[in-house]
Amino acid sequence: MKSIFKTLLFSGITVFITFSLIRFPDPALEASIRGLNLWWEVVFPSLLPFFIAAELLISFGVVKFVGVLFEPIMRPLFNIPGVGSFGWMMGMASGYPTGAKIAARLREENQISKVEAERLVSFTNNSSPLFIFGALSVGFFHDPKLGILLATCHYFGNAIVGFIMRFYKRNDKHHTSDKKQAVSLKRAFREMHRTRVRDKRPFGEILGDAVLNSIKTLVMVGGFIVLFSVLIKILFLVGVSSVIASILGSLLSIVALPTDYGLPLLSGLFEITIGADMISKITTDSIFQQAILISFILGFNGFSIQAQVASILAKTDISFSPYFFARILHGTIASLLAIILYKPLYLDRQVVEMKDMPVSGAASDNVWVTVYNTIQDTGPLITLVFLGIAVLIIFKRSAKKDVA
Repeated sequence: MKSIFKTLLFSGITVFITFSLIRFPDPALEASIRGLNLWWEVVFPSLLPFFIAAELLISFGVVKFVGVLFEPIMRPLFNIPGVGSFGWMMGMASGYPTGAKIAARLREENQISKVEAERLVSFTNNSSPLFIFGALSVGFFHDPKLGILLATCHYFGNAIVGFIMRFYKRNDKHHTSDKKQAVSLKRAFREMHRTRVRDKRPFGEILGDAVLNSIKTLVMVGGFIVLFSVLIKILFLVGVSSVIASILGSLLSIVALPTDYGLPLLSGLFEITIGADMISKITTDSIFQQAILISFILGFNGFSIQAQVASILAKTDISFSPYFFARILHGTIASLLAIILYKPLYLDRQVVEMKDMPVSGAASDNVWVTVYNTIQDTGPLITLVFLGIAVLIIFKRSAKKDVA
């Protein structure tokens, strides 16, 4: 019965989307182009270097080296082996869905157990500083100081989630071997060397696989961005969004937030960028309420990113449900932190900086803003070049197979 219900549900949703695309072709095209531009100009060029680097570092054993050194920290705090520190650091640096990709790779390499991978995924899918400072703070709110508040709430909140999730299936006996040993650079290097030697592929093949796997993942990410951009537009056109937004507005009024944020919050639950943009455009006397909502949708990740993570995890035995629970937990904790830290990290800082710094020079001093603007200027060219490289690699491998 459950299987039949799923069949009817999935087929019904697909039919609904198909007929909506036929009914609203022009708005759907505009939404699709908007999502594609976001992927083409920013997402692909900003994430690709991190994805390739992660693949190479895992293949060459550097992750194992880091894992041995960080074992005394990661195991007590998060109940995962030291190699998880690589996923945590890369997730913070490069943003979604890097944490999920690295956790899946570590699981495939059998460097972490199933439960440890589920704990790792739950707190390593962060938003990147590039997005928080560049796109959100400056691009939408035109206020670089807001980035400090949002970033602190987001990253500290995720660390708290990681600590809480350490108790997830804590009695599970299937975990990686982690005998207590003193930190040793010699032992770390020995483990790194063993990992590299076990990989029999030549350097050229390792590099080619790193590029190809990264591009495949990013193409999948781009597809989800376009899909959810169109889906949000369709829900708005058929009137579903207004109904759900009114329900969310009623819930917001219970916690003393304006009902006007119902539709932007709904959009943010689907796709962070669109929701954050809509929230920033609502006129208000204080940015306090907007900071709370932005912190929540950043922690929740949005269904678009959750779908990307689910797609990555589907190739492994890692369960999606702990990650989804952690997203709700992260959104709630980040919102509470925004309430607590709003005055010390934003209001007080704003008063001090207004005395010491001209407003016109505030944005230009932020390195993440400069990086974000540079990526937007050169992003399409980078995307085009690496897509060409991927096609070339596939063509050469196909030619070799034909010869063989």
